[in-house]
Amino acid sequence: DHSLRRRRLIFSPVERPTMKTLAAALLTVLATTAAFTAVVAPRRHSPSSSSSSSALRTATEPAGMTFALDEEKNRLTVTPIESIDGTVTLPGSKSLSNRCLLLAALSEGTTRVENLLESDDIRYMLEALDALKVPVERDAEDKTAVTVTGQGGPIDSPTPEEALELFLGNAGTAMRPLAAALCMGRGKFVLDGVPRMRERPIADLIDGLQQLGAKVTCVEETGCPPVTIDADGLKSGSASISGKMSSQFLSSLLMASPAVDGEVKISIKDELISAPYVSLTIGLMKKFGVNVEIEGDMDGGTPSFTIGADEKYVSPDSILVEGDASSASYFLAGAAITGGTVTVRGCGSESVQGDVAFADVLEKMGATVTWAPESITVTRDPATKLRGVDVDCGKIPDAAMTLAVCALFAEGPMTIRNVYSWRLKETERMKAIVAECTKLGATVEEFDDYCIIHPPKDNKVNENVVIE
Repeated sequence: DHSLRRRRLIFSPVERPTMKTLAAALLTVLATTAAFTAVVAPRRHSPSSSSSSSALRTATEPAGMTFALDEEKNRLTVTPIESIDGTVTLPGSKSLSNRCLLLAALSEGTTRVENLLESDDIRYMLEALDALKVPVERDAEDKTAVTVTGQGGPIDSPTPEEALELFLGNAGTAMRPLAAALCMGRGKFVLDGVPRMRERPIADLIDGLQQLGAKVTCVEETGCPPVTIDADGLKSGSASISGKMSSQFLSSLLMASPAVDGEVKISIKDELISAPYVSLTIGLMKKFGVNVEIEGDMDGGTPSFTIGADEKYVSPDSILVEGDASSASYFLAGAAITGGTVTVRGCGSESVQGDVAFADVLEKMGATVTWAPESITVTRDPATKLRGVDVDCGKIPDAAMTLAVCALFAEGPMTIRNVYSWRLKETERMKAIVAECTKLGATVEEFDDYCIIHPPKDNKVNENVVIE
């Protein structure tokens, strides 16, 4: 249900595709007026990829764009458009979706969760809750809504006599929080995933759980899953963990702590990256009735967090998942690059997500940004060229990848700093950014936790490139 003009693509807010695959296609092809064709290879056997591909075909074919799906080679071929304009209603945030589901499962009462993102991470979390016998009712008329009957405390194994195995694919937003939460109940569990999951570190979280008294281990040689749990409930305690590798470890401990029988104190012993994601977690916990006491500075300090013994989750009855700010970055960047005007609805100046700060970086690059409580609008005067900037992306590591695409169309180099966490995600994102931007004609300098992207000459990207 899109409104389209030849060489101009206007998104109406009716359809809400899963955008991460869609973005790979759009932002590498629509942002140039030069003749350009890219071939985008989505993941095989992925519901998210297939729905995104379908949405992309629906959006682009009526616009007179060359668009072809080669199912045998698993490729989409797309030509560029001159401008992206319109309004996009965002799908639910991945980070918020799985947090909401877990807190609803731990709460007293029944919670309707709306605007869930349709993605692998959320599917694996829902399947895990099913396996744990947490009642989750799907809405037959709205596949982004479910009703969760909470356990009113820890989640115990439905198979106490034998270990319950949970396969979580490559879903970090399911693996880390569930590993912590299941330590608070009773039962034996094994949490595992795809080969890449077995390369993603979790040792800092395991260390914190062990300090609290949990019987939990990961693979000692790698510090990665599978995670083996022999849970018998936990009493009050304290833990000091590293926050340098991922904020998800702290968020996971925080979310699980109200299920402990007593007070829990968690402190950061070095530094805390991606602090906005921790603020997001604490804000969501408050919506479920739990207050977290914070001591120290979360921004560059070594803060500590206390969850009182009387803090327990209570259902808010219903909760709407905020639109995904990471997905917003793709369309906002499209407007900034092409000189169009795009409004994203679902997150804005009152958003709890740190990735909305991506719009501030676009403004530094030369775009014009207009904020409203629940929306962001970006445009750019064609007379003003985008310029490369040097930016610390420690608080926006997901949206920072979109900046790498913007760098292809900017004057001067773009330096993206403080993104070591890229190397620990579903893929090795630093290597992927370097490889794909290089294919498109950029020169990329790779360092341990940052990269410098020099755009192609005259900002003309290479044609007929395979983006994988």
